[in-house]
Amino acid sequence: MKILNLYAGIGGNRKLWPQEDITAIEINPKIAKIYQDFFPSDKVIVADAHQFLLDHFEEFDFIWSSPPCPSHSRARLWGWKNDSRVKKLYPDMKLYEEIIFLQNFGKKIKWIIENVIAYYQPLIEPQKIGRHYFWSNFMIRNLKHKTSDINRGTRKQWEELTGLSIKGKDVGQRSDRILRNCVEPELGLHIFQEAFREYKTLF
Repeated sequence: MKILNLYAGIGGNRKLWPQEDITAIEINPKIAKIYQDFFPSDKVIVADAHQFLLDHFEEFDFIWSSPPCPSHSRARLWGWKNDSRVKKLYPDMKLYEEIIFLQNFGKKIKWIIENVIAYYQPLIEPQKIGRHYFWSNFMIRNLKHKTSDINRGTRKQWEELTGLSIKGKDVGQRSDRILRNCVEPELGLHIFQEAFREYKTLF
């Protein structure tokens, strides 16, 4: 099975997946290096995940995409209202570009797109699990899966939660942010398993 892991980060979602043929796309070279250290058998490419999806989606059996979330998050809206230093941003519509594209062109592929719960009513209705929105072409059972509060916890607590330690690694930004951006490994595995249960896709 060929798997594409887009906007891979350090690989929280991928940690418990079986050892398949996995290609990870991460635009930040420092983060990509950490991912490769954690998962040496994966093929890691430093590239624009949004463009890579468009160019290569038909080459894969399963696609996971986690586009950047800051412009959609409730924390962004809170910041706008309470801290003049927080930059105002338009919501990044690449998220919806990918959803619409895969709904129409990804019918032969199992796919899922993940983001945070938004400060606005989603333009396309997602499935909601904990602090995450998910759009996919398969049903995800057990929507009550417990996830951790993104705004709480120390780096050590998040390392324990994800099983991924970045202590001493050059991340080029706040380490707690890198860890909080991870999808919890147990949830990543649950969704991976749900994708290949025996029932029809939604689209």
